[in-house]
Amino acid sequence: MTTNESTSEPTLDELVGTATNTALLPEPDAHAYDAIATGEADPLILGGHKFTSRFILGSGRYDLNLIKATIENAGTQIVTMALRRCRTTENNLLDYIPKGITMLPNTSGARNAEEAVRIARLAREVCETDFVKVEIEHETKYLLPDNAETIRATEMLAKEGFVVMPYMFPDPIAARQLEDAGAACVMPLGSLIGSNKGLRMRDFIEVIIANAHVPVIIDAGIGRPSQAAEAMEMGADAVMAYTAIASAGNIPVMARAFKHAIEAGREAYLAGLGTVTEGHAVPSSPTNAADYLSPSAPTA
Repeated sequence: MTTNESTSEPTLDELVGTATNTALLPEPDAHAYDAIATGEADPLILGGHKFTSRFILGSGRYDLNLIKATIENAGTQIVTMALRRCRTTENNLLDYIPKGITMLPNTSGARNAEEAVRIARLAREVCETDFVKVEIEHETKYLLPDNAETIRATEMLAKEGFVVMPYMFPDPIAARQLEDAGAACVMPLGSLIGSNKGLRMRDFIEVIIANAHVPVIIDAGIGRPSQAAEAMEMGADAVMAYTAIASAGNIPVMARAFKHAIEAGREAYLAGLGTVTEGHAVPSSPTNAADYLSPSAPTA
């Protein structure tokens, strides 16, 4: 091959040929897709524990007889609940949870760090787990988390060996402070809890994701499977959903829809989303070499 040939742009005939297409778009082993889809090659790590599902499910208002079917359809491995639902005189929520599920008690009702720590300690004894979701809210209208108290509680609980998963208002500075305090992840709200409005705080969440050194789990406000997929496409590590499922016409089926949406969003993120163009169209039947190559692709 001459020097000119080795540095020249490929011809259109070469680009549409099988050999060139294979070189530009190498096909990985089919089993690689299976590993990603099942989470085996792409686990979620929280406090040193590995999970192959990236869907965290709430359990607050379901009919207890539906919980098992909902969890199984969701494919989740983590279920959260308020401590007051773990044990009652009539029903024990834990009796309805399938074996092998990680329980994530939350500190719902706490108004400051001290109350959250007390609830977390009780939850560890009742639920026999070191996992805790820290929730601290001062008022009942908007249920916005108190980031300052959440940071204090996270630091105290992390020192006691808890796997702390703090629910937070999406402030990138507070997210970094939670990391420094020992949080196993950060859980910014997408919109007001229970609102089903989706990613109203997207811009701030993107900043958190871009700078986080721990998993970022979108918690609160996700109302549709498409919104869960969007959260995963933007780089979130997991999604927690509850109201969208609990208020659906068919709860187990909606749980399954969320499962598939979260998996699709994660795979899309790992694959790398396509380039967005502005001001012009890109032909679907290319007529020149540039149409085959993305701006980041090598040009030989």
